[in-house]
Amino acid sequence: MDLQATIAGFRNVAPLDGLDGAWRWSLNPVLHFAGALTDDGKRLLQTNQRGKHDEGLAREVLSFARAHERELTETGRFLGFVEGLRVPGFEFDAVAAAVPEVHGHHKAQNPDLTAVTYIVFPAYACEFSGSETLAEAEARYTKMLRPAEIGREPVPFVKMSFDNPRTGGGSNNPGRALTYPRIVRQEIPELANSAGGFVEFENRLGKVWRVEWDGGWTVSGEQPGTRSGAQGRREMSLDEVLELFEGALCEGTPR
Repeated sequence: MDLQATIAGFRNVAPLDGLDGAWRWSLNPVLHFAGALTDDGKRLLQTNQRGKHDEGLAREVLSFARAHERELTETGRFLGFVEGLRVPGFEFDAVAAAVPEVHGHHKAQNPDLTAVTYIVFPAYACEFSGSETLAEAEARYTKMLRPAEIGREPVPFVKMSFDNPRTGGGSNNPGRALTYPRIVRQEIPELANSAGGFVEFENRLGKVWRVEWDGGWTVSGEQPGTRSGAQGRREMSLDEVLELFEGALCEGTPR
């Protein structure tokens, strides 16, 4: 495929100022796109913006992605990411890349282009584990992260299972599954007076904690102030449990 010729055929396409081998285009006043060829000219790094639009951010994301294209397009990762993005006026600290199997862009009009396109977007390092399955990567990209919205807040990576005999709430899946941090925050206090209930959560590093009610909140798993990997069971106040959860969400990130 002649990528430059293909891009030249996009509607409203024009060179992206300040970055060689890069272009911008739009379909309507709401959807804005920009793309840059990889160094070998065989793949397209594309970034999308919906609603609020900032061409400078798009340029910085593409420049960063091109500089780190090997890491972002590494075989075996469905949702690659690299930390280190810094753009004045924005809180993003990483750039992520969705592989063709995850994003599906251009599939209706040009499936050959889909196969060589990586959708790159500004992100937060706390949003990725680096080992997402295809299904998890699709869920993160299409439903949870809203990658085309440049004013979005971070959605930290967390997986959860829970059961609450008192409220009747609980997980339907056989193991821990992706969820939003607000769901974990909501269910931990609900364990009060629920004998036999639990909330189990896993952070981006694969560390797991289990919160239970036994006349008070008890936590087993990685404990604050211990060497990495140390396990234990500890009574904690509700505020301490929630503080532990918040720290676990951003463990190993610049935030």
